[in-house]
Amino acid sequence: MSLRFDAIRQMGENKSDLKETKSTKITSIFGENVFTLEKSRSFLSDDAYKSLLHSIQAGKKIERSIATQLANGIRTWAESKGVTHFTHWFQPLNGTTAEKHDSFFTIKSDGSPIEEFDGASLIQQEPDASSFPSGGLRATFEARGYTAWDPSSPAFIMEIGQGKTLCIPTIFVSYTGASLDYKAPLLKALESLNKAALDVCNYFDKNINKVTATLGWEQEYFVIDESLANARPDIILCDRTVFGAPPAKGQQLDDHYFGSIPERVYAFMRDFENEAYKLGIPLRTRHNEVAPGQYECAPIFEEVNIAVDHNVLLMDVMERVAQRHHLKVLLHEKPFAGINGSGKHNNWSLATDTGINLLMPGKTPKTNLMFLAFFVNAIKAVHDHADLLRACISSAGNDHRLGANEAPPAIISVFIGKYLSRVLNDIETRVGEDFDEQDEAILKLDLHKSIPELMLDNTDRNRTSPFAFTGNKFEFRAVGSSANCANAMITLNTIMAETLKNFKTDVDSLIDKGDKKEIAILHIIQKNIIESKNVLFEGDGYSMDWHHEAERRGLPNVPTTPLALDAMVTDKAMKIFSENNVYKPIELAARHEIELENYIKKIQIEGRVMGDLAINQILPLAVNYQQSLVENIKGLKDLGLPESSWGSQLKIVESLSNHIETVYATVHEMIIKRKEVNQIQNTRTKAIAYCSQVKEPFFDKIRYHIDKLELLVDDAHWRLPKYREMLFIR
Repeated sequence: MSLRFDAIRQMGENKSDLKETKSTKITSIFGENVFTLEKSRSFLSDDAYKSLLHSIQAGKKIERSIATQLANGIRTWAESKGVTHFTHWFQPLNGTTAEKHDSFFTIKSDGSPIEEFDGASLIQQEPDASSFPSGGLRATFEARGYTAWDPSSPAFIMEIGQGKTLCIPTIFVSYTGASLDYKAPLLKALESLNKAALDVCNYFDKNINKVTATLGWEQEYFVIDESLANARPDIILCDRTVFGAPPAKGQQLDDHYFGSIPERVYAFMRDFENEAYKLGIPLRTRHNEVAPGQYECAPIFEEVNIAVDHNVLLMDVMERVAQRHHLKVLLHEKPFAGINGSGKHNNWSLATDTGINLLMPGKTPKTNLMFLAFFVNAIKAVHDHADLLRACISSAGNDHRLGANEAPPAIISVFIGKYLSRVLNDIETRVGEDFDEQDEAILKLDLHKSIPELMLDNTDRNRTSPFAFTGNKFEFRAVGSSANCANAMITLNTIMAETLKNFKTDVDSLIDKGDKKEIAILHIIQKNIIESKNVLFEGDGYSMDWHHEAERRGLPNVPTTPLALDAMVTDKAMKIFSENNVYKPIELAARHEIELENYIKKIQIEGRVMGDLAINQILPLAVNYQQSLVENIKGLKDLGLPESSWGSQLKIVESLSNHIETVYATVHEMIIKRKEVNQIQNTRTKAIAYCSQVKEPFFDKIRYHIDKLELLVDDAHWRLPKYREMLFIR
């Protein structure tokens, strides 16, 4: 019996082993494994608590004299929960999280054992920087790197089996101070945005002292049986299927979206949600997604830094909890061809410390003008820096997804809906004129009779738009499901900060020339609308007409990662990121190198897996089946039966022969080309070559003929679990 049928049989045992999660009131467990400010009052002195609070609210460094008090308090809390070890938890540039566990246990000078956790261990540790991606910033012999505590993200306890570890969220930098992670530049980008947004807010309200970027991510993912996944080498090594004929039924009946959640998946969802609640992750939504076997969860909005930590943490939790249920979570952007891929929609907004959502129309002319200032500047930021937004969501996995089955295209555009389009059009063409009454349901903004009325809930949702306004936030839909949200948030918040700084400079210039503040703001809003209107698009992003129109408008359309990443190292990018204190030019160049290397390795691995599966597994079984048909034909001929008795078998043999020969020859050509490309020294040139000379000419061609073989070979002979089994058997 083949591994495939063993896996299908094993599914029955996996299902019978279903462990039901006990229903628990969410509020009774929410944050129980998090060292919140509320908990800290019971474990810290007043001085230590005030120092921690001040650090979180004002972004100030923790005084070293207080650090040991904080460490002792955190250790006392952790030990009360059964914790024996701690780790600095960080997010290196390899797409995963990292942790090195140390115990509280140590030996005193007199040889007696003791548990301790000092301030130095809390604030800083020293992992090996050269063993993580550095893009050339660190050589192998330059190993030293540092993790440093981020007090704004609370410590938490990770439970793995019976073990419990205290996790301290940290940044990760090299010995020279260059950032080697996602968190360090994200914190810098958020601070730059806060300063720039605060300056603009103060035109309208001097009581605003802080602006916070908020994020609500929507995590899409697939779930399949663990046994079936283990019988697919491509899923094990690539997190996606490189081969697989489409099943007779896919998603064409639209019967999976929001449908009944299968019991086994439902038990898994409840289990990982409970783990998430303990870690303070505020999950709110769960449902079936469009594709069979695809699901989604989403939390309540949080401050961006916390939201990013929670998403990375959740992905880890989901994968671990899935194993308890004998399931496999697939976070790849396109694990199955022909059906929807998975994204991670980043819903982004801006909030003030006075409780105002800056991307929501207000109830007074002044607040509506403030809304327009931030709304239009967000559009301007996307228009001016669309290439950077395309670069920040680029990956080998996302290249499979963008532009297909409800994923947005690679062309970055902004959808705002017809009502707000009318508002911006009126501001562009009629500043200084009166406006007619339009609708009783709208809010009237009557500032010098120069701004039209704004509607609440004035946008539809456009699934083909990569960047859409949805009422009180922008939804960046192009982010891939396996990505760290930080990459998109670093770029988005940096370009918004840059645009707001330019906006303030322009407004101040008009005020200095004698314009009233409100009129100056209106004029610059109008200027920005005119300069950025080409990025606005309300139609079908999938249509070829839009591709032609986007080209006419001068909007970039870069479908592949190696070329999209070029935007990271332009003079413009270097200037923006360095002037906003997010990346030094050398750090940006290093990240560009890392992303290219990651792309090369992903395509290289996929190519090797395709060749291995084709030559070692699929062609042998196709040849064996072909041989059985040949013997059948010979037997029929020996009996003297006419060609009508064996003609169909002969056609199948001929078809099998054509596909077998094409697969073998194409795989051989791909291997030769891959070896040639591997000799290229320049990383960018090599990445482009892997895309244009390996992936594009060979991957789809090999897959086409393998998938045809799957449809021809006797089902009993086929060893790889099929799409119908992975997507529909529960």
